[in-house]
Amino acid sequence: MSSKLRITYNAPVVLTFAVAAVIVQLLPDSMKLWFAAWPDFHGIRSYVGLISHPLGHANWDHLLGNFAMILLIGPILEERHGSFSLLMMCLITALVTGLFNVMFMNTFLIGASGIVFMMIVLASMANIRQREIPLTFIAVAFLYLGREAVAAFKDDQVSQMAHLVGGAAGAAFGFVTAGVRAPRAVARKPGAALPQTKAVVAKPPAKASSSLK
Repeated sequence: MSSKLRITYNAPVVLTFAVAAVIVQLLPDSMKLWFAAWPDFHGIRSYVGLISHPLGHANWDHLLGNFAMILLIGPILEERHGSFSLLMMCLITALVTGLFNVMFMNTFLIGASGIVFMMIVLASMANIRQREIPLTFIAVAFLYLGREAVAAFKDDQVSQMAHLVGGAAGAAFGFVTAGVRAPRAVARKPGAALPQTKAVVAKPPAKASSSLK
């Protein structure tokens, strides 16, 4: 039996997201507007940006700050909810955040912070069940979203709107998926024998002895 360790691509959605963001950061500035949510609809780039803006970042510190959290929380959520479900959550969060930016803001929006807040809130609802609200969710909502709501009145070049929308999306996904688990395949090592089960053989009924009178 081989005991060698191997590297696995354990969270394809999260890892691909991170690699794509790094590639976008390496692109020339002339292409960066393809990865920004515009304040209005103006050409094809503004429509693409509704979905692609989480890949764009102002600088490397901005990117590393977001993906330190995504790489920490994302694989846990991908294991719990499944790759396709997490991908759809990220796309929906990006789309809703982009639409909010068009409707209510007058600046360009870049960065994955909306998805970060979605993941933070969703992770806080890990043990949610029907008709129950976890205390961790209340604490996270108070600490993170409350702070962002207060900071929304400051002009600090940070989009608190994206954070609040992302957090609201995470809460919605948490309640919608309450009690739902991603199906997991039963893994078996190559060459391992299937578990043996005892066969139960039904014995034929004993012959009934009859006496003729």
